[in-house]
Amino acid sequence: MFAGALIPGLLLVLLYVLYIVGVAFFRPGLMPAHERDSDENVTYFQVLRALLPPLVLIFAVLGSILAGLATPTEAAGVGAMGALILAATRRQLNLERLQEVMQSTLKISSMVFLILIGASVFSLVFRGYGGDDGVRTILEALPGGVVGAVVVVMLVMFLLGFVLDFIEITFVVVPIVGPVLLAMGLEPVWLGIMIAINLQTSFLTPPFGFALFYLRGVAPPSITTPQIYRGVVPFVAIQLFALLLLALFPELVTWLPNRIYGG
Repeated sequence: MFAGALIPGLLLVLLYVLYIVGVAFFRPGLMPAHERDSDENVTYFQVLRALLPPLVLIFAVLGSILAGLATPTEAAGVGAMGALILAATRRQLNLERLQEVMQSTLKISSMVFLILIGASVFSLVFRGYGGDDGVRTILEALPGGVVGAVVVVMLVMFLLGFVLDFIEITFVVVPIVGPVLLAMGLEPVWLGIMIAINLQTSFLTPPFGFALFYLRGVAPPSITTPQIYRGVVPFVAIQLFALLLLALFPELVTWLPNRIYGG
């Protein structure tokens, strides 16, 4: 899955960059040049010193997964230990900060497990009453066969992203529609990446997009929330365009995993 997501992720980055460059070129008034202060004398060494440790940490985590040296859970442990080492080397690690991190980890883990328990109970009841058979019947009866089923599922997930977080959609919706789509002959890695990119829109679609709240927290007061909502529309469109490209050219997802692991 990580190998399959690499090329689509780089594709999204390229599309974002092209959009930003295009806006800067055709509408420069929207992106005024930064006025550099006289005391801003940043050297290449300072930039490298700031970027190199996080990059090493990223490559250690993702590289251990791609190389098959660690499971995602084990790689998370590698990332946590690496983050502690980075904080210690920068003299930012103390007992108070460590306590804050542990409390935050406990809260997030508890939230995820509670959602997982609720989703598991829901799935069991749903299957017990034959809901999965009903979903399978509906998807198989759609016009267009497997293509129509994928389009409907992607559309439903996109709309759910407006009102639900990606965690709820992953734990509740994916276990219901995923097995049905796989039984229809879809490639598992390709389907997983398509769902993942579609779920990413839940970070950007108001009113519950987490990324919008993060941006609201760091944006200056002069930028209003409606402006943020309007500004995110092109990026949602870019992600939908990327989904279309992956649907038309599934090799963008499957090529790298096949080269690394065979298939």
